[in-house]
Amino acid sequence: MLAFDRRLVPSIVAMAVIVIASNILVQYPVTAFGLGEILTYGAFTYPFAFLVTDLTNRWFGPAKTRLVVCVGFAIAVALSLVLADPRIAIASGAAFLSAQLIDVTLFNRLRAGTWWRAPLVSSTVGSALDTAVFFSLAFAGTDVPWVSLALGDFAVKMAMALVSLIPYAGLMNWVKPYGNALAR
Repeated sequence: MLAFDRRLVPSIVAMAVIVIASNILVQYPVTAFGLGEILTYGAFTYPFAFLVTDLTNRWFGPAKTRLVVCVGFAIAVALSLVLADPRIAIASGAAFLSAQLIDVTLFNRLRAGTWWRAPLVSSTVGSALDTAVFFSLAFAGTDVPWVSLALGDFAVKMAMALVSLIPYAGLMNWVKPYGNALAR
């Protein structure tokens, strides 16, 4: 059994806040510049979940990061059921859990390489999985233009993954890797 580490609380809180905010904001299309058919405001907040996951993984390792993902998932889904449409909350939970867990695994496997490869590749694969699972579960069978929204969302996630490399690089030296970089 993995003992709870109180140092994980900021990551758990950040994860829950990001997911809840994203679940609320995904319900609002970006109407500026006619983007309402391809973009919601949730696309701008959710990619930061990958930054939190990657920094937590770098600092505490994959086992504790999985704990952060699972606890953040439980809190976010429970609160999202109250604060967002239940279909969105359930779709978000499924997408979040699958995407973040694949991110943890990929990041850990790539962490010994070039500094930017692990966060960029893991966020890219995680974002693709998250987008596919979330939009198909949340909006398939509705009149929401979910395919175009998914494509717009994924494009923003990719842009945000690149932008997130800046704070990741800045925090890399502050957030030292945990003991055994290859531990599972």
